[in-house]
Amino acid sequence: MTIASGPIIQVCWVVEDIAAAETFHREHFGAGPFLRIPDVRFGPEEATYRGQPADFTAHVSMAYIGDLQLELIQPVAGESIYTEFLARSGPGLHHICFETPDLAASIERARAAGMEIVQQGVMGGGMMSFAYVDGAGWGAPYVELAELGDDIRALYASIKAR
Repeated sequence: MTIASGPIIQVCWVVEDIAAAETFHREHFGAGPFLRIPDVRFGPEEATYRGQPADFTAHVSMAYIGDLQLELIQPVAGESIYTEFLARSGPGLHHICFETPDLAASIERARAAGMEIVQQGVMGGGMMSFAYVDGAGWGAPYVELAELGDDIRALYASIKAR
């Protein structure tokens, strides 16, 4: 049984300089235009990191290359899988994101398969729920599982239409 049955909707790089990363991906891969959302904060009421309440802030930038969303994340404050990744391996490909119609069921299947949920939470007051599965045990980056609401779908469509 798979942990996610939806499509891959996103590829994400974690970076140290979001402006430089936007320029690089625009010039070399044709990504853009980017929508940058500075200082996105996840507090203890919205997210957990390694099973504990989280408190971190990141800059997030999104663009499309065809139908695939490119996300760039620059950690700004607090501990998260983004700061952990930078400390472990430096900037680079961080995760792929699968859309799932039922995040709770996907998390349950991942745990039943022995996969660790490293970080999870809710974004934008419920626009999207997400969980990250640690892929290090099988030589992969993180895998994000995301259940999308109508408002985040509309935001993504507006970014793609730019």
